[in-house]
Amino acid sequence: MTRGTQMHIPITKPYFDEAEEQEILEVLRSGWVVQGPKVAEFECLVAEYVGASYAVATSSCTTALHVALTLHGIGAGDEVIVPSFTFIATANAVCYTGATPVFVDIDPYTYNLAPDCLEAAITPRTKAIMPVHQIGLAADMERINAIAQQHGLIIIEDAAPALGATYKDQRVGHLGNLTCFSFHPRKVITSGEGGMLVTDDKTLVARARVLRAHGMSLSDLTRHQATQIMIEAYHDLGFNYRLSDLHAAVGIAQMKKLPTMLAQRQRVAERYNIALSTLEHVQLPFSSNDMPHSYQSYMLQLRPSATKTRDQVMQEMLDAGIATRRGVMAVHLEPYYRQRLPHLSLPVTEIATRDTLILPNYATMTETEQEYVIAHLQRILG
Repeated sequence: MTRGTQMHIPITKPYFDEAEEQEILEVLRSGWVVQGPKVAEFECLVAEYVGASYAVATSSCTTALHVALTLHGIGAGDEVIVPSFTFIATANAVCYTGATPVFVDIDPYTYNLAPDCLEAAITPRTKAIMPVHQIGLAADMERINAIAQQHGLIIIEDAAPALGATYKDQRVGHLGNLTCFSFHPRKVITSGEGGMLVTDDKTLVARARVLRAHGMSLSDLTRHQATQIMIEAYHDLGFNYRLSDLHAAVGIAQMKKLPTMLAQRQRVAERYNIALSTLEHVQLPFSSNDMPHSYQSYMLQLRPSATKTRDQVMQEMLDAGIATRRGVMAVHLEPYYRQRLPHLSLPVTEIATRDTLILPNYATMTETEQEYVIAHLQRILG
């Protein structure tokens, strides 16, 4: 490809085909639009895939996290330990309950919550730990679980970017008490928008299904399939966090392609790893046999030796028609939280949020598109 030829490459591109269209048409013909049989089918597929006993679909991972916290009675006066290096929804979900997010630093290689920082953050008010399996790499759950058990704490996993990730031969999905996934368009698979809470606790699942539907004692599916009149009651303060059958229909078709899409993302990441390994100014993503990366995102970190800032690199890539993103935000530096925690310093997080960027990575990315991205990054950082 000549230097003067410009391509336009997005950061991500959801992969849809006729399977999604057929699933949606089936829903429309059936008359179901609200939460119905497709939601139940989608839940079963996700639970089976991750090895959990139950799943509860919600409107987003954020709402799944809120429900998960509510199920454990977390509220005003409680503290929940979270990494700051995450999307802001992780901390926001804690605030929705009236509890306080307590930010801790991350491991400089995995970008996940650093277990060594946990002990110092635990107080008598701590009720839960919320590790994030960042950009598709599992957190060190063995150490996090050991600390949680020692202190009697709940673990709610924010696995928004980690469907398909594994930890010591176990799929992320039941390494803690509850796990929450996202099906946003930037994730490995998407339902357009949506989330999922998975657990092995039958009692929690029953209440989660009530809470996601305004506190309704009967599900929409049960009420509409009944052969006699059934009047629901509202015993709990619930939420409108339901997933529609239309979204679930897309999710079902996507779940059937998940192994293929994970393999395709892996191939894209491997090509990046090989081509960019000679760039002395970048740190490539960490992966190991115990924690293989699912590459929901492919994130690089600029080393101190780099002669350009992360933002300069991103702008030059954009000038060439290549979309990139800053790596991951540091939530404690965002204005809403900064005004509440003006003196909090998390050095590893702050360096990572300043120096990381995400390259385009999607299942349908061609070698020609990727070669274009690689060539321009090598030129900019060479």
